[in-house]
Amino acid sequence: MAAAVSARLCRLAERTAVGVSVRPRPGVPPPEWRRFISSTARSDLHFRLDEQTAHSSLDLFKKNTGVIYRMLGLDPSHVRDNPARFREWAVVFGDEKINGGRHYWEVTVKKSQEFRLGVAEALMSREDCVGTNSCSWVFGFAQRRWFAMTNKKVVPVKLVGKPDRIGILIDYEAGILGLVDVEKRAIIHTIRVQFKDALCPAFGLWDGELLTHSGLEEPEGLK
Repeated sequence: MAAAVSARLCRLAERTAVGVSVRPRPGVPPPEWRRFISSTARSDLHFRLDEQTAHSSLDLFKKNTGVIYRMLGLDPSHVRDNPARFREWAVVFGDEKINGGRHYWEVTVKKSQEFRLGVAEALMSREDCVGTNSCSWVFGFAQRRWFAMTNKKVVPVKLVGKPDRIGILIDYEAGILGLVDVEKRAIIHTIRVQFKDALCPAFGLWDGELLTHSGLEEPEGLK
């Protein structure tokens, strides 16, 4: 019941929020962006989902690379007390920190109709939901629509339909978080941020399951 209430409150934040510094990317980025991005070192980030951060409504599977949402979840009193665990929201972090560089991973989303994918500061409050504060940046899908979200501010993302698998690209030094179409090998939408602190891959889930794929090379030709 607590998880269901949390999900409704989190969705309410989406409906009441407006505007965010997010720029759609229908084509090739401006030359000045391209020069800056290309100077950043690329690195294959390997991570699993961190059980110590997982809300009690989330179960990890497939060697902690996948997560499934349980509507009722576990009684929080039956989950090991851990200050790193999300207590109010169905959120889980990846177990590796990002302090710089350019990284890419993908997520199979075909079995979920409501989720958020992105990054958050490793020390983000465990009382918050990803996308509702100034230290988390996510792309989400709900009510058959995509959106970008940070600090409770939501911007629609013009993506037709829902692919089975989506990519996430982060360029720490360039201050870019991108949502990637893995079929077309193109950035669909970009959030511009000045990252300052250590980040973790971040996931919110309120339906079905997600499967992460890390340690991947960035698709060739992706700008």
